[in-house]
Amino acid sequence: MPVLPIRITGDPVLHAPARPVEVFDDGLRRLIDDLNETMAAAPGVGLAAPQVGVGLRVFVYGWTDDDGTRHAGTAINPRLWLAPTPLGELDDEEESEGCLSLPGERFALRRSPAAILEALDVDAQPYEVHAEGWLARIFQHEFDHLDGVLYADRLAPAEARGAAKAIRKHGWGTPGQTWMPGVDRPEG
Repeated sequence: MPVLPIRITGDPVLHAPARPVEVFDDGLRRLIDDLNETMAAAPGVGLAAPQVGVGLRVFVYGWTDDDGTRHAGTAINPRLWLAPTPLGELDDEEESEGCLSLPGERFALRRSPAAILEALDVDAQPYEVHAEGWLARIFQHEFDHLDGVLYADRLAPAEARGAAKAIRKHGWGTPGQTWMPGVDRPEG
């Protein structure tokens, strides 16, 4: 199970909708194993196939909540149902989000507090997860990747200016840029 290079914003695969998975085979299992290995090496709490250059509707997640409960899995061809997003001022600490495709950067983003994920597992079996808080945020973030949307694309104007400045500072925003988890140290 190799660790794969992670694509940085500007790579076309990150900015295009991913294709549905149609074949559930050993190649898909290898991709999922590689996604999990790469996510762990980064380290991250989620990773979508487009982030490693594969334009398929697949993401993995792995996060341990404050109670010590581990939430981990694979979502193939997911659908996501969201509770209404609350209004109000952003909380820079509570709503700060990062992305392995904008390594080392964090910006506040308002997300829905609850979500229902419907997806297929690696054996093409349907499942459903009701999520709140950070797990709901993870699902929304990774689902966006499958639609070609990075979290920086959703930022409020003040936060978007900061993200654009960071992208310029690092020289990102062009095709072909990657970083290697466990080898490169993300800037930020």
